[in-house]
Amino acid sequence: MSFISYLINGISLGSVYALIALGYTMVYGIAKMLNFAHGDVIMVGAFITYTMCSTMGLSPVIGVLAAVVACTLLGMAIEKVAYKPLRKATSPLAVLITAIGVSYLLQNVALLIFGANAKAFTSVVSVPALKLADGQINITGETIVTIVSCLIIMAGLMLFINKTKAGQAMLAVSEDKGAAQLMGINVDGTIALTFAIGSGLAAVAGVLLCSAYPSLTPYTGSMPGIKAFVAAVFGGIGSIPGALVGGILLGIIEIFGKAYISSQMADAIVFAVLIVVLLVRPAGLFGKNIQEKV
Repeated sequence: MSFISYLINGISLGSVYALIALGYTMVYGIAKMLNFAHGDVIMVGAFITYTMCSTMGLSPVIGVLAAVVACTLLGMAIEKVAYKPLRKATSPLAVLITAIGVSYLLQNVALLIFGANAKAFTSVVSVPALKLADGQINITGETIVTIVSCLIIMAGLMLFINKTKAGQAMLAVSEDKGAAQLMGINVDGTIALTFAIGSGLAAVAGVLLCSAYPSLTPYTGSMPGIKAFVAAVFGGIGSIPGALVGGILLGIIEIFGKAYISSQMADAIVFAVLIVVLLVRPAGLFGKNIQEKV
């Protein structure tokens, strides 16, 4: 029965990685940028919910909604101030260095406001735990909500992209920005919308992550952000289904690595698996190898 428990925990953790990976894969697929400050947006969302619920005593629903709205606006502000001026930069390193700078800026602002000590995050989930197999398998409410939320958000995002004009505009911009602009699509607005959606999802992921692992510091989003980027590359960066599959597989690998091999080696195992996958499929599980004509 422990195998089943580990599997469920792995899917739960992987669902959080998948939500975070969506931000990476959408921004890269549409704007061809790697937003390495994305992991710290997770931390900002969690701190906003913590402040609303634990400090101000407001309901978890208000706390989560405030985090989503604030992170959505933060994502749009980051894109406009930090990334938009560099969109036509000759070197992609300029965007990468800027993203690292934004990441450290968010971390240090959080340090100034909240301090370095870990905060006890109160779970926003009130769903009761589910007991199976005569109580031998205990599925927490946080696990249930995380998995269900991930599936609903993923389905909603796929419908949005395939069935709405804004979603079709995203697909057009991802194919060819110049051609999309000639067709009357607002490229700047589409990219800003992509950052907004990805950052809003990061807030949800941050709240779910801290509800399952109730400790919050200014560095909370760093490692999950890196692992979610690994998940996006694992599944095929730019592919939304790839982000889901990559995130869940990564979560399962991490939990099983901690349980059956070594808790200290779990992160190394995750990155080793990524290396093996990229050696076999350089574009990731769902990625496509693009051949350039000369």
